[in-house]
Amino acid sequence: MTMAKTLAKTYDPSIVEPRLSERWQREGIYRFDRSSDQPVYAIDTPPATVSGHLHLGHAYSYTHPDIIARFWRMNGHNVFYPMGFDDNGLPTERLVEKRLGITASAVGRQAFIERCLEVGVEAEEEYRTLWQRLGLSIDWRFSYRSIDTLSRRTSQQSFLDLYRKGLAYQQEAPTIWCPLCQTAIAQAELEDIAETTTFYTLAFSLPNGATLPIATTRPELLPACVAVFVHPDDERYASFIGSEARVPLMGRSVPLLADPLARPEVGTGAVMCCTFGDPTDVEWWRSHQLPLRAIIGRDGRMTADAGILAELTIAEARARILDELRAARVVLGEKTQRQAVRAHERCDTPVEYLVTRQWFIRVLDHKEQLLAAGEQIRWHPARMAARYREWVENLKWDWCISRQRYFGVPFPLWRCDTCGAILLADDADLPIDPMTTQPRSACACGGESFTPEHDVMDTWATSSMSPQIVGQWLTDPALYEQVFPFALRPQAHEIIRTWAFYTIVKSLYMFDKLPWREVAISGWGLAPEGAGKISKSRGGGPMTPEAMIGKYSADAVRYWAASAGFGKDTIISEERIQAGAKLTTKLWNVARLSERVLAGYTTPATPPALAPADRWLLARLRRLVERVTSLLSEYDYATAKAEVESFFWAALADNYLELAKMRLYDTTDPLAEGARYTLRIALLTVLKLFAPFLPYVTEEIYTTLFADEYDSIHRSAWPRLESLPIDRDDDTAMAAGDALVTIATAVRRYKSEHGLSLGRELARLQIATDSATLADVFQASLTDLRSVTRAATVEIAAQPDPALQELPTESAMRIAIQP
Repeated sequence: MTMAKTLAKTYDPSIVEPRLSERWQREGIYRFDRSSDQPVYAIDTPPATVSGHLHLGHAYSYTHPDIIARFWRMNGHNVFYPMGFDDNGLPTERLVEKRLGITASAVGRQAFIERCLEVGVEAEEEYRTLWQRLGLSIDWRFSYRSIDTLSRRTSQQSFLDLYRKGLAYQQEAPTIWCPLCQTAIAQAELEDIAETTTFYTLAFSLPNGATLPIATTRPELLPACVAVFVHPDDERYASFIGSEARVPLMGRSVPLLADPLARPEVGTGAVMCCTFGDPTDVEWWRSHQLPLRAIIGRDGRMTADAGILAELTIAEARARILDELRAARVVLGEKTQRQAVRAHERCDTPVEYLVTRQWFIRVLDHKEQLLAAGEQIRWHPARMAARYREWVENLKWDWCISRQRYFGVPFPLWRCDTCGAILLADDADLPIDPMTTQPRSACACGGESFTPEHDVMDTWATSSMSPQIVGQWLTDPALYEQVFPFALRPQAHEIIRTWAFYTIVKSLYMFDKLPWREVAISGWGLAPEGAGKISKSRGGGPMTPEAMIGKYSADAVRYWAASAGFGKDTIISEERIQAGAKLTTKLWNVARLSERVLAGYTTPATPPALAPADRWLLARLRRLVERVTSLLSEYDYATAKAEVESFFWAALADNYLELAKMRLYDTTDPLAEGARYTLRIALLTVLKLFAPFLPYVTEEIYTTLFADEYDSIHRSAWPRLESLPIDRDDDTAMAAGDALVTIATAVRRYKSEHGLSLGRELARLQIATDSATLADVFQASLTDLRSVTRAATVEIAAQPDPALQELPTESAMRIAIQP
């Protein structure tokens, strides 16, 4: 490796960062060593969904596990840090439809799949470029696509295993349906969106001729009304329970039933049950064995059973039936209000509940097991365990894994045309596309004609196998044994209900093990204007990560990302990124100053004589190493970064260098070597503590000034207390140094308040104290005090000279000066 001989006058990240990134990849700095006997730290990295351009929110969340990976790597762990691309399924289909303006129905299934594959390759190259530029310490040899051969094989093998165990099943039943995407979705893919809706109070009639007012936001579902429900304790309707109510316009009556799910305080307290308007309708339909009237089709249009509404869109049907209801004078009232509507998270389309045949994985029967699993995992922050628990407790549906789309992993099976039996593909033939391949043998009934399964699996059915895919469960058992269970799953909080939950489900069902020991949950990067979460599919926000890196540096962006801890959302702040750039510049300048005085200097085995300022800095450094190591071990990288930064600015840059400057430049001073010794240890330690956060600038400084043992700071050893010089009494050393800093601060304040430059020389500085200990400290620090205050004369006295101007201080000492 060719190293620069000296640090450049100014630090140019636009040159340094790409050069180092290329070097890291070329030399394999971050490669997992399969032959190492070091403890393995394996990370189940989130595979970025191929649904648009990456944004600063991704730079924010993906930086967090990289900080943790770098920390454990420097602590002697063999880090397995892969990267995946989630390019199978609906998000990629939606991207292709939007970007290319095509649909599978228009261009054909195979041509559409080919376009999806091409767009996936383009997006993944863009993603890889950004991740490398951001400085993620990924081992790119272990990267995968969720649509590649191994992923498809792993996903299909998982399905076969679960089917054979009776945990995967197919059933015709009410399912959550997206009319826009025209596919079933899972409960976990629902989100609430706020919409302005209108409650229409309609006049149903009772057997005695009385009017029964019922409020609904879905009047177009009147043709699907199969019952009216009231609460059993609602005295207003008690005498009518068991009778019938006549549905306006429909010319028929439906039973009026009691059920505790009816809410007396909502609307009029009476509610119509339609098949289906919401999950409660589904529950009533099942528990009360009601008839089925399916009036909404898979394309979001009304079916023939909707009568005069047939073939209309839902919106058109609503307008049409409202005209009819108003003409019949059965609309008793209209009230507009904001309401939370359940929608598909991928497209914001309100969902419907249709009866379709789908594939499911059983979860409702295993809630207790899944809840217990969540308690055995360490969550960072700990409160995120509650999100997992609440999700499992409130599950109402088994996991629907089939999708009526094209670009995904096919179900490896066929149905016999003769007897209807399901034929599974042989394990050895996976991955397989049943649309293009026939079974190896005839059905048990002798039938030789088969219909392939046309549905594909939901992308989560594959992503939930990410530990097995990247660990190469099916192709490299030795590697899988090394890395599984993984140490860490980093991910966002909104997919606890999907990726975390589904991965736990698969791991328990298939391996009877937890997939990882710990889960670290990142928050969202929020748009600066407070518009909420930014996303790829909705444009990615106003600032691209590439532009921000180009303007300020990757280290600066990482600095901002590390400013908020796991589980916390944060505003994308250009001001915070600017602060990161300022920090890298200051670190560079401190290194350049140090380079001039440390050239040719090597740390001796036995510490030289040290001044009080040296002992103070080293004592604080020991405390810092202990604290930061503990914080990062507990995944509190934000506090760790803040404490390193505080030490760097307040202790090293602003005070110690000013205190020790004379000794650093005057090699004849008897304590000069103590200053050089302290500065070298402090600078090297600070660089290592900053390395997980600012990998580029720390690497450039390290390889220029310190790389005599390791070729990269990221392969060097994390600072340890036992490797730092030990003082007899750190508390005493810190108290002594703090007194010196108090003097320096008081003099700086005086100069600032009087409009004097900090370099302005003072004629005389007198420090009065009745503490013999402090007097000894000050006497031993005369050179350092002259250095930091620019005083020509420094005196130590019992009482201040009344002829001098006394400076206010918040300590037991009294400081007086002669300007």
